[in-house]
Amino acid sequence: MVNTLFLPELREMLQLGQETDLREFSVTLNPGRTAEFMEGLEDAEVWAVLQYAEPYRRAEIFGYFEEDRKLHMLTREPAEQAAELIEEIPPDDRVDLIQALSAETVAKILPLLPAIDRRDIERLRSYVEGTAGSLMTSDVAKLAERFTAREALEELGRRASDLETIYYLYVVDDINLLRGIVSARQLVSAISNTTKTLGDLVETDVVVALVGEDQESVAAKVERFNLLAIPVVDSGRQLLGIITHDDVIDVVREELTEDAQRIAAVAPLEDDFLRIGLFKLSYKRGIWLTILFFAALLTAFALRAYEDELETFAWLVWFIPLIISAGGNSGSQSATLVITAMTGGEVKNSDLPRVLSREFVVSLLLGGFLSLIGFLVALAIAPTAWAALVIPCTLLSVIFCGCMCGVTLPILFKRMGLDPALMSNPFVAGIVDILGIVIYINVARVLLG
Repeated sequence: MVNTLFLPELREMLQLGQETDLREFSVTLNPGRTAEFMEGLEDAEVWAVLQYAEPYRRAEIFGYFEEDRKLHMLTREPAEQAAELIEEIPPDDRVDLIQALSAETVAKILPLLPAIDRRDIERLRSYVEGTAGSLMTSDVAKLAERFTAREALEELGRRASDLETIYYLYVVDDINLLRGIVSARQLVSAISNTTKTLGDLVETDVVVALVGEDQESVAAKVERFNLLAIPVVDSGRQLLGIITHDDVIDVVREELTEDAQRIAAVAPLEDDFLRIGLFKLSYKRGIWLTILFFAALLTAFALRAYEDELETFAWLVWFIPLIISAGGNSGSQSATLVITAMTGGEVKNSDLPRVLSREFVVSLLLGGFLSLIGFLVALAIAPTAWAALVIPCTLLSVIFCGCMCGVTLPILFKRMGLDPALMSNPFVAGIVDILGIVIYINVARVLLG
């Protein structure tokens, strides 16, 4: 959001080179608010203002701009200044920026960074996208188990400005093996005891993420155990880094967005909706639309197969949209509910029998209610009351099939190792549409002869 309140003053301060005022502007407000007041400036003007802030503050303000704007500034501005800024950015965010920059820009900036930062960047870049390693930061509050509480606090005081979080302190041995965790509260409580070490305070039952673990699994652990951060270890339990709750929130938002797009029969978008290319957007949507188009053709072929019955009982045609929509809508509802429940960890593969038993009852309740309404309408259209029974019998059967398909197919997809969201609402509706036509005509055959 562009806030124009300080734009004239900022531009005037830049033109006059008012260093004192620009430095004060950089530190007076929250970094997020400072970035908001700078949104209306040109990129070159933003960069000029940032140069008046201390390096750590500059990185904080810079982090609140949109990614495209950050990349543009890092590409256009002097490599020496860009490297100085990147050096202050947290390791996980720094790697994300480096990976998004062009190879030419990276080749200019990397040699200007300290060797320790270059090695850290290359190590973090080596982890596969979507794993715990690609999410973690290497700025970890890790301390030796031999430290007393007072020594640990003194060590934290020296390193606090370089750490992502100090809520959890990770206790390691001499070869960096994770021994356990000590909370900041425990540390402060034990400060009066001069003999107690971190080894005495440590909690050894620690929830960890393996470096190659899928990010969705890591997010589930953080949510389940209500963690502010989770340590990342390798197969030998070497402490490699931590994943903080803000990164987990980003993962959850990304996964939910991806699932929502799949549920709507759209291949997941790799970029924001307003930024993705129109041809690519058309392709992402067109894949599923083509599949659904052929599914609709099958519905047309099913209708053609029952052409004689529809000619004999022409009034049945009037209810085809009602039958199809009732089955498709009930199936979409069930699919959405079970997919979101599976995403939130409420439903597991082993819960299929329980899910089916609950859906059995719900489908009968819904089907019975809508069938009653359908029967009352059919009485006014059908030639006889007996003929009108075709509509409620069909509605009950179609809604039952729609509900059962909607909950069963996503769980079966999950059991096969696929994303349950692939069983999108339009796809479920397409399957139920075909079933609805078959059920409708066969019920009519039985009741009408």
